[in-house]
Amino acid sequence: MRRNLITLFTTIGLLAACSGGGSGGSTTAAEQAAVDNPAPTGTPVTCGENCFLSAVDVETVIAQAVAEAEARNIGATIAVVDRVGNVLGVFQSSNADAFITITSTNEQGAPVTGGLESLNFIPAPLAAISKAITGAYLSTSENAFTTRTASQIVQENFNPGENNVPSGPLFGVQFSQLPCSDFSQRFQGGAFSTVGPHRSPLGLAADPGGLPLYINGVNVGGIGVIADGIYGLDKVITDFDQNIDEIIATAGAVGYAAPTAIRADRITIVGKTARFSDAVVTDLQSTPGQSDPIATIQASGRGNYVAVTSYFDGLGARAGTVFGQPGSGVRPADPTVFVDANGASLDAFVFVDQSNQNRFAARDGLDAPAGNSVNALTAAEVQVILNEAIGVANQSRAQIRVPAGTQARVTISVVDSNGNILGIGRTRDGPVFGADVSLQKARTATFFSGTGRLPGQTPADILRGFPDPLYLSPMTLPIDLAKLDTLPTPAPSFSRYVLDTQLFLGDADALETTGTLVAFSDRAGGNLSRPNFPDGPSSGRNGPLSKPPGEWSIFSVGLQLDLAYNSIIQHVAHILGAAPDVAQNCTGNTGFSAVDPFTVQNAVPNLPNGIQIFPGSVPIYRGNLLVGGIGVSGDGVDQDDMFSFLGLHRASVRLGTINNAPPEIRADRLAIPGEEARLRYVNCPQLPFIGSNDTEVCDGL
Repeated sequence: MRRNLITLFTTIGLLAACSGGGSGGSTTAAEQAAVDNPAPTGTPVTCGENCFLSAVDVETVIAQAVAEAEARNIGATIAVVDRVGNVLGVFQSSNADAFITITSTNEQGAPVTGGLESLNFIPAPLAAISKAITGAYLSTSENAFTTRTASQIVQENFNPGENNVPSGPLFGVQFSQLPCSDFSQRFQGGAFSTVGPHRSPLGLAADPGGLPLYINGVNVGGIGVIADGIYGLDKVITDFDQNIDEIIATAGAVGYAAPTAIRADRITIVGKTARFSDAVVTDLQSTPGQSDPIATIQASGRGNYVAVTSYFDGLGARAGTVFGQPGSGVRPADPTVFVDANGASLDAFVFVDQSNQNRFAARDGLDAPAGNSVNALTAAEVQVILNEAIGVANQSRAQIRVPAGTQARVTISVVDSNGNILGIGRTRDGPVFGADVSLQKARTATFFSGTGRLPGQTPADILRGFPDPLYLSPMTLPIDLAKLDTLPTPAPSFSRYVLDTQLFLGDADALETTGTLVAFSDRAGGNLSRPNFPDGPSSGRNGPLSKPPGEWSIFSVGLQLDLAYNSIIQHVAHILGAAPDVAQNCTGNTGFSAVDPFTVQNAVPNLPNGIQIFPGSVPIYRGNLLVGGIGVSGDGVDQDDMFSFLGLHRASVRLGTINNAPPEIRADRLAIPGEEARLRYVNCPQLPFIGSNDTEVCDGL
């Protein structure tokens, strides 16, 4: 799959010269030229759906990025991954910074203390890998998103900087794909395992410099670059940056760039245009296609592949996988199992192991709701729930895909009342990030709906049983792990989160065994997790699961991060050679404690991959009895809400044994003292279905 990039960039240069460079037509033409991927013969590369990054492709991408970094006399760390997160190469310039600093206030605002803010001992490759994975995981063959897109859609307001408007539609998604997730696969060293999806060392990134990679219009992976030493975000959306990470990544992506027609800036979200990148190929100071080969760069001592514990062996570029084939960990589902009510195939996909076996085939619940296992969800019920939710998705218009009217693409997860995975299915070409997120959503809705459970632990019981997060302070330079120390303040406590929630709701029994049954969707729980309740007003007080003003940032959001904080820190310590790798459970970790550091205490199955705080899930009931949850992710949040809520409703009509939460116990019925606004349960799109004029399809259900 070698590209004739010299010819390509000669063309780009002529286009720019003819039109004077800068923005407008020249930029558009140059961007399109960077996408076309001509083969050595001059004919377009064609590989259908069987496209993948070869080792030569990986070296080409890295060499082009290195050339741009060298043209600007700056060191860079560059990572390339395939679509399921296999790390195919990590390359570091000899003059690159070994460590980076996490901060949300490098552009503006008073420094924030606590959470991941200001940590300055993070190995640079972890940032580059996380950015590459983000570009790959958020994108498909019908939408191309970047880490700049992620920055726009995860902040407290959408758009960033606009007051009194709701948060970004994927508010909180940065804490998914966590290194402690029980869903995500791991690199085992030695033999290279391609089966994914894989974890990301820092979750999803909002720092510009992560781009998806394409061949012939097919999403095949991503590139991530860190060169400026800062792992942050873009808080000022009203201007266009000259971000060095993004510029270097743009150089690397030439010949593998996202098709212009599907880039984020061609997609609107709740009426606002998404951002793709502030860098364009006419910004480059190098000429991709004329860069030195990697072997030459290595031989001259200008950089080298670097080993990253648990991610990459440092032995040279690897080939990626063909997404949708068993080697990737994602393949077509059994067409006789994933069927609609009439027996027609749903064109579904499943996640498989190295033996090509479905990792999450439908199974019976492992719990005993109301003390009796007969109340547990059955495998047959789980399969019908998955099928009906996929059927709704197949019927619906996508929010984030082009062209308009394109079918939605998502992942659906079903869990029992204790969070055990009972089944996962997905549609064709759904974004990879939605897998781990759909599971987070299903577990979160089920977890917070556990008030009044007998027998079994309630949310308050579980939270109070976890070791509290131990925030670390930044180091004085030079970096020396012996100097690691904890921050005296802020010192968050899970017991405090419970108490704050009870005070906020005006109910001392909220989340307790003695409490009244309440069904929480992720949309409702997300309201409690916003820094400005219910979502947006600058005058609103913070929700009880959010950090207060002055402590909140996207790197220190509240309960969501705090549940996983100790585990994230253990993983970083592991990369640095100071601790074993983190368990596949994000909660219950003792962290950097003086007694039994980095051990899991009070392990429970409820939240092993963390929680999620943007919409797309509902709990599952038998009458008034909580028996599980369904989570959906991969498209617009209203679509995800509808697929979970309406999918469960249709399953209940077919089965007659399960149901959505009775309306009288849904969280939107709660009256909150001192607040006019109530929690929201679900929002469904007004005109959701392709080829149909049906409206308000969730009303009255």
